[in-house]
Amino acid sequence: MEQTYTPYAEIDQDELQKDIDAIKETIGAPNEEDFQHLLKMERWGRNGTYIGFGIVILLGISSFMGYQLPTAGFWVFALIAATFLGLANTSRWANVTHPILHGAYDKVPNVPFRYTKAGYARGARRYVDWLDWIKPEAWEYEHNIMHHYHLGEDEDPDNVELNTQWLHSMKVPMFVKYFLVFLLAAVWKFAYYAPNTLLIMENKERRKKKQPELDAYQWDVFSDNGFILWKDFILPYGIVKFILIPLIFLPLGQEAFVSAFIIMVMAEIIANLHSFLVIVPNHSADDIYRFNEPHKSQGEFYLRQIMGSVNYCTGSDLIDASQGFLNYQVEHHLFPNLPLSQYQKMQPIVKELCIKYNIEYRQESVFKRVMMTADLMVGKTQNLRVDSV
Repeated sequence: MEQTYTPYAEIDQDELQKDIDAIKETIGAPNEEDFQHLLKMERWGRNGTYIGFGIVILLGISSFMGYQLPTAGFWVFALIAATFLGLANTSRWANVTHPILHGAYDKVPNVPFRYTKAGYARGARRYVDWLDWIKPEAWEYEHNIMHHYHLGEDEDPDNVELNTQWLHSMKVPMFVKYFLVFLLAAVWKFAYYAPNTLLIMENKERRKKKQPELDAYQWDVFSDNGFILWKDFILPYGIVKFILIPLIFLPLGQEAFVSAFIIMVMAEIIANLHSFLVIVPNHSADDIYRFNEPHKSQGEFYLRQIMGSVNYCTGSDLIDASQGFLNYQVEHHLFPNLPLSQYQKMQPIVKELCIKYNIEYRQESVFKRVMMTADLMVGKTQNLRVDSV
């Protein structure tokens, strides 16, 4: 028989708040052990980068010395290199940048400034800490503020159901819609996150100045926003990744340059697909709730983070790191500014608390959840709805 859960309006939100706040006290303040765990995640990502570029270098040297790999052999090694580089790319975003920009390690005693929210990826350090299509300051506002504190509302910039209305309304066969979802996943950081984060940040400034807000992206380089998009978001990453890095291999010959370029493009696609896989399904399926009004209390905020999020399978550091620690999405949304290692400790406690209040605690394979997300994106299913009470 299907499990029946306590209705939204009948849950004691005040008591829920007390119990959830107590979890944070039980886990304790971030400490050196949590910081060392972050450094391990950082090393793992860097090792992936070293392995990937190591293979690129070997391919370049082999072509320079006149040894030509069979076509099939080249593509095998190119795919292996691109996979390591792509996974390392996602790891840098999800396992390192994400928690640091939430301020997760700010309270660790004597933590180096570069691992704090105020010191990470600022100014020129963007090129050292986290160079991507996304400008760190823009993503921080879009994600940390607008997404986390408006989860499931129309104000949530990452509201998948709302953002894919254009796909729902397309008069094409359903298999074409699913194919478009795949294409979007392959380029989504460039096509979605770069312009969307700029748009959200620009509208923040416009609200301060009491100016009309923009309702669409501007790709035209000759428009004000389009110029900023290309200058501050797209060109810094695109030039470094797809021009400067391949040029390093040019002394080994034109073939080495072309090989490096191909591998960098493949790595970018893999990074997009991987990050899409572990990020987008966190809040998007027909068993995830949307909300018509803002939350009115801390207890209601906590309740919405549980009802509006889903976890994937959890386990060892390797399993968790491969999913960007986004497999602890419920715990992360309850306490966005905690170290990754603390989510591992609190996950069974939160799960037991959901049993106590008879709230559904969703946790399933990321591969099942991404298929449910695709169904939502093409309009085959829709989110559940909860009115604020």
